Amino acid sequence: MKKLILACCLSFACLAAHANPTSPELKKQVAAFIDEWHDDAAHARLAYFDKMAEDGVYIGTDKTENWKREEFRAWAKKYFDRKQAWSFKAVSRNVYASPDGTFIWFDEILDTPNMGPCMASGVIRKTAKGFEIVHYQLSMAVPNEVGGKVTALIKAHEAKK
Repeated sequence: MKKLILACCLSFACLAAHANPTSPELKKQVAAFIDEWHDDAAHARLAYFDKMAEDGVYIGTDKTENWKREEFRAWAKKYFDRKQAWSFKAVSRNVYASPDGTFIWFDEILDTPNMGPCMASGVIRKTAKGFEIVHYQLSMAVPNEVGGKVTALIKAHEAKK
């Protein structure tokens, strides 16, 4: 597993090193796409899932939250049924692209009403039909100064299982 993670990191490092400078126009298109995706969730529009690739993956903040698109759709149904899911607003975002523009990756800092500041990263594939999210990973932004307290809470929680 460590070798797989290392290989992935090296692959992304190589892509980043050889990436074309991302054009302002592509950054604008990607930002609009991701902002609309977040807005789809905030308003419980099922178009949210259509913006994910069929083989897309969503990784949430809980260690059990690692879903393929259709698993994620099934899990999120209860939120979308109530016509309000979750609200993420990008505070900042970095966008990078492969030399041929087929793959785009990004990281963002999010303002969320329920979880406070969060961070996320994702990979987008550009197809003939447009953009699709292949991978998205959300994490809570825990300040280093309180990391020990959070770790202690997690350990106590895990010990109860």
